[in-house]
Amino acid sequence: MSHKFVWYELMTTDMQAAESFYTYVVGWNAKDAGMTNMRYTLFNVGELPVAGLMGIPAEAGEQGARPGWIGYVGVDDVDAYANRVKEAGGVVYHGPADIPEVGRFAVVADPQGTVFALFKGLMQRPQTPPGTPGHAGWHELHAMDGQKAFEFYSDLFGWDKRDTMDMGALGSYQIFGDGEMMMGGVMTKMPAEPRSHWLYYFNVPAIESAVERVKERGGQVINGPTEVPGGSWIINALDPQGAIFALVGPRR
Repeated sequence: MSHKFVWYELMTTDMQAAESFYTYVVGWNAKDAGMTNMRYTLFNVGELPVAGLMGIPAEAGEQGARPGWIGYVGVDDVDAYANRVKEAGGVVYHGPADIPEVGRFAVVADPQGTVFALFKGLMQRPQTPPGTPGHAGWHELHAMDGQKAFEFYSDLFGWDKRDTMDMGALGSYQIFGDGEMMMGGVMTKMPAEPRSHWLYYFNVPAIESAVERVKERGGQVINGPTEVPGGSWIINALDPQGAIFALVGPRR
């Protein structure tokens, strides 16, 4: 099977504020998931859920967890892939465990400490055209060592190398894909970044107005707008609780 990112989840310190921010900035609508054991909000594009929102669990908060996004990669056997992560020098933080009527998941970290999740859903998700507003359009790994990180994910998921961009003093930017689809890029993180992390880019209809929405609702644009190959423009930003995210879209 292909191994693409199939879900995105924000853990935060203020669910209500985060819901207000992202529905305004990205254009999602929010809906309570109806879970009996915890509060969980779905971010939807129309009627299709594309991301989730939850509070940072008390135990995770005590261990130093901070607001942030996590991506879920689709696999056919969560337990087997969690074992493969451990065997390659990574860590299993949670699971594998079942979500009733949804699927099975595990939260893991690669050997450089970058957190992501494994997921096998009970239902097939529909495919959407590239660039569809509200959906994720790019996945970028800021690693301690970009080359070694790519080798880990390539071995684990079969992701393949595409173009390599020379960024001068910042090193190389390795674009990767899965089958016919380009998925994202891997780079060695900048010294100012405190830890390795995945950065998720959400599509917006127009980048300039999205920048204004970020600022209006108390977010901070930390990079951009910057033009990227293909004619799109990107920004990196922090939401009011401090979670990093990115937006991609055309100039209009």
